[in-house]
Amino acid sequence: MKMIPPKSGFVIANGIRLHYLDWGGDGPALLFLTGMGCSAYIFGQLAPRFTDKFHVIALDRRGHGDSDYPETGYDPDMLTEDLRQFLDSLGIGKVILAGHSMAYIELCHFTTLYPERVLKLVFLDAAYEDFLAENKAVWEKNPLPKIMPGWPEEFHGTIEEFNAETKKRFPTFAVIWNDAMEEQSRHVFRETPDGRVVDKMSDDISKAINDTFESYVPEYSKLKVPVLSFFADRDGADYLSWDYMTEEQRAQILEFFHSTLQPDRRRYFEQFQRKVPHARVVVIPQGHHYCFIKHEEIVYEEMRKFLSNL
Repeated sequence: MKMIPPKSGFVIANGIRLHYLDWGGDGPALLFLTGMGCSAYIFGQLAPRFTDKFHVIALDRRGHGDSDYPETGYDPDMLTEDLRQFLDSLGIGKVILAGHSMAYIELCHFTTLYPERVLKLVFLDAAYEDFLAENKAVWEKNPLPKIMPGWPEEFHGTIEEFNAETKKRFPTFAVIWNDAMEEQSRHVFRETPDGRVVDKMSDDISKAINDTFESYVPEYSKLKVPVLSFFADRDGADYLSWDYMTEEQRAQILEFFHSTLQPDRRRYFEQFQRKVPHARVVVIPQGHHYCFIKHEEIVYEEMRKFLSNL
């Protein structure tokens, strides 16, 4: 699908400059929020498909994309206040929030504090409880960190060359790479005068966000608005490389997903449903964390049905 270029804008909220994209459209405001380290441009393929019924926008939270990068303010209260002031600056009273990954923080906390302003919530593989010791224990068994080569360090070249190297190292990104991914990379990374490509997000900001993950207890039981939650039931296939992984390593990865991660995640899907009994939960078999890209049609159709009565 050909991407529709959005309007790019900035507002001053909570003392910093926040960047957003606006695809236009009439109707209730539908705001997309990114996962950690991503830019609003990542929604460039899905978001404009809703402009016939909604005013569609996407926000770069602080420390992301083209917004400001203060070293502090990554706790739930500050992120939520950023969001409130952003909506106020655009004159948006009520909003539908659709968030990916770490956006569960804003979706939960904003709705808890301002339930009257939220029409509906959409979790795009975003319902997590990273503070739980048992969840941390599961991920500690993950063999991928010891097998995958990690992000290119001291990379000299263009962003396009950096992207090509990233796709080689991370098959899970290669399988979803599209024009939106390509565009968002230009707003997440930057080229330095000495010819390097570096992440805009500093290590200190990354640590501050991870500290929030480890301490924030999502207020799922307080969500009384309609909820649609997508869960990616990942089987590990998207992480396999035939370039640098041995057959034994690939088998090790698949075994972790099959025997450890999938049973744990399915338990968690059920647990979320108990905490939010009115939620519509959609589990995507062989799902991808970036479900709104790889499984765009499933996400689009389910969101259409969910939002149809507004």
